[in-house]
Amino acid sequence: MDILGHARRLESKIARALDGVAHRAAGTGAREPLAIAHAIVEAIEREVQPAGRGRHVFPFNRLTLSVVAPSDEARARLEAVFDGETPLRDRIVDRLKSAGCDVPSLTVEVVYVPETGSQWANRDFHLQFARVTGADEASPPSARSAALELTIVHGSAEQAGYAFTLARVDLGRCAEVRDGRNRLIRTNHVAFADGAGDLNQSVSRRHAHIEYAAGSGHYRVYDDRSAHGTGVLRNGLTITVYPGSRGVRLESGDEIVLGEARVRVRIG
Repeated sequence: MDILGHARRLESKIARALDGVAHRAAGTGAREPLAIAHAIVEAIEREVQPAGRGRHVFPFNRLTLSVVAPSDEARARLEAVFDGETPLRDRIVDRLKSAGCDVPSLTVEVVYVPETGSQWANRDFHLQFARVTGADEASPPSARSAALELTIVHGSAEQAGYAFTLARVDLGRCAEVRDGRNRLIRTNHVAFADGAGDLNQSVSRRHAHIEYAAGSGHYRVYDDRSAHGTGVLRNGLTITVYPGSRGVRLESGDEIVLGEARVRVRIG
């Protein structure tokens, strides 16, 4: 067995051991969010394929992850881990890279459901793998029917206005967000300029994101634990978007408040 393969299997055994500890600590048989995240990453790693001469490949570039969240509280706990200091996508990418895979592009879409599906192999989550190319890669089929237009009202961004048909749109300061080791951890679709005055500086690098729910046909905005908060300005009133919550449903004419910056929403 090669050293890299042995290390990966050792890491998997450690993750399973931690999973067992979480089970016993919970006392109810329900896994903790961190244990679920470990199990998801491990399930994805099992899809890595040998490519010859010691190389490995991950054959997919889009993952749809369905996760059981029977209550708002359960979803909030999951989101706190999945969108936390080390987001779930980063955990996945790091594991694939440690397995020797090149991961130039990977879309991870998370959907929260109230109960386990009848055909699921795992009681906590279900993974769907896909590989898309060209125009299909830009937007998932579930999101194409709803157009989202965003116009900068206060602050300065790379563009004055944007139009999307994506399942997720990230908002923040700077187009690319990197960690202390210069690793790319996020790309903002709506990127406010860095160093362009206090108003722009009130926008966190990972400030908020918008998600499209295919089932309801609605967009919702979520706060990504920003420093100065996120809100929705509607009819003269501001609705606070709390971190870890289910977000706030957006309507045409709303303005998303990002610190002191604002973005007007139009939904086609």
